[in-house]
Amino acid sequence: MTIAKHRPLTFDEFWAQYGDNDRYELIDGELFDLEPTGNHEQVGAFIVRKLNVQIDILDLPYFIPQRCVIKPSGDWTGLRPDLVVLDRDSLEAEPLWQREPIITLGRSIKLVVEVVSGNWQNDYARKTDEYAILGIPEYWIVDYAGLGGTDFIGKPKQPTLTICTLQNDRYEKQILRGDSPIVSPTFPGLRLTAEQVLQAGQGF
Repeated sequence: MTIAKHRPLTFDEFWAQYGDNDRYELIDGELFDLEPTGNHEQVGAFIVRKLNVQIDILDLPYFIPQRCVIKPSGDWTGLRPDLVVLDRDSLEAEPLWQREPIITLGRSIKLVVEVVSGNWQNDYARKTDEYAILGIPEYWIVDYAGLGGTDFIGKPKQPTLTICTLQNDRYEKQILRGDSPIVSPTFPGLRLTAEQVLQAGQGF
């Protein structure tokens, strides 16, 4: 949901007012309420748990921060993914990280996940473009309630997991449901099906 404002916010204004509030993000100067629900949080927590196991098993230099804002180029956007996997070895080049949990370089990010809520247009369209421009190699769109438009998830609408992998500066998309296995370039040892992720909001 867009929050009405008399004028667009710059990123600096957004950060000064909402930097400590994970509920909001900024897109083209517009403030958006991320509208989290309990089921939404369950899905995100399930994915975090599964990916942390992979990071631990493989002893990778990755971690999943509790709070993180992605700032693409320009002064009008600050994105708050539901989950982001950062490469600890790349953070030294981040100009803001030592002071604030703000990421500006796509190479710092291995994987980003958005759990779809009422602002589904942003997850399927705008964020897909922004994450591809940044060069983020893998992006999951977890639409556990089947909210996305039919152009993205088909008709009739149903719960859908879209795995986007970067190929030549564009995302190739796999639409998964049911017992379709998730093939993750970042975590090739991951053993999960789309159904396991999509049903996580109903309980572990």
